[in-house]
Amino acid sequence: MSRVVLKDLTKRYAGGNLAVDRLNLEVGDGEFVCLVGPSGCGKTTALRMIAGLEDISGGQVMIGDKVVNLLPPRDRDIALVFQSYALYPHMSVFDNMAFGLKLRKTPKPEIESAVREAARILDLERYLDRKPGQLSGGQRQRVALGRAIVREPAVFLMDEPLSNLDAKLRVQTRAEIAALQLRLGVTTVYVTHDQVEAMTLGHRVAVLREGRLQQCDTPRRLYEHPCNVFVAGFVGSPAMNLDRLPFDGTAARAGEVGIPLPGAAAAAARQAGLSEVVLGLRPESLSLELDGGGDGATRLSGAVHLVEDTGADAWVHVDAPGGSSALRLVALADARRLPAVGDRIVLAVRVAEAHVFDPATGERLGD
Repeated sequence: MSRVVLKDLTKRYAGGNLAVDRLNLEVGDGEFVCLVGPSGCGKTTALRMIAGLEDISGGQVMIGDKVVNLLPPRDRDIALVFQSYALYPHMSVFDNMAFGLKLRKTPKPEIESAVREAARILDLERYLDRKPGQLSGGQRQRVALGRAIVREPAVFLMDEPLSNLDAKLRVQTRAEIAALQLRLGVTTVYVTHDQVEAMTLGHRVAVLREGRLQQCDTPRRLYEHPCNVFVAGFVGSPAMNLDRLPFDGTAARAGEVGIPLPGAAAAAARQAGLSEVVLGLRPESLSLELDGGGDGATRLSGAVHLVEDTGADAWVHVDAPGGSSALRLVALADARRLPAVGDRIVLAVRVAEAHVFDPATGERLGD
């Protein structure tokens, strides 16, 4: 059983700086969980406490059924993969991958077998005699993964292992890591600041902010049901449109337009006595209508101030009347039929997909 359990895990540095604040999280046996959040949110500190590289100020780390707070890293049955690769430049790929096993005094035949099997899995067989300096960034990262694999640890801990790769290699190596973890079934805790990386890799994603866990759920659940404004704005690219608007009891008012709220959210807002709400709309919940429409759907009109054509997708940035200040909205558009900057357009709002939050607490209202 190689689950990882964090109970009220806390890290407080000298001077009172609270880096991790009572973090509770369970990573199941064989599960891949990503810790994600902005710089300084505590995700790397939490990983280092799991690894034993950072002292724990409070709470517990359990690996399997054992509390490991006081165990040194070598006794925790973990393997670490960092963004810096940490390869020995004077050693061959084979010797880099075998280094940990040699320190354990593993018999040579077992080392040979383990390294060659890992090299086969990672497509490194033809590079075993080369030095790290003769490899690309993606190949060096695979060597670092291979060094972790041969140890057959209970848990993989990965700290932004793709940060040093270019965009194309990141996508390729990301897919390789996902396939590798699925094949090996090793419990994995993976730290990244890139929410797209977290959403595509993790079975579940834990979102941290200022040392506190905001939400931990499947990528789909995080995207469709963010628990608060922070998660709503952090998860998704482009980010969710979030605007504070007056609430009249049934609808959020954007200038002269009333945007009906989903029933449960409207009821929760009324019960809380709110006169304003934060309305969240994903870009794909806003449909571009270059020539208007007449079916009675809720619509906002505005002027285009930016068009981002990425090839497969296009994003149109629109300034729409919103009452005391203009709304700046991003909408998904058909890349084959795009407006120009300065055009007046109409956005149809899919109100059933709206997200509603309490402006004071930031918490989700309704479901």
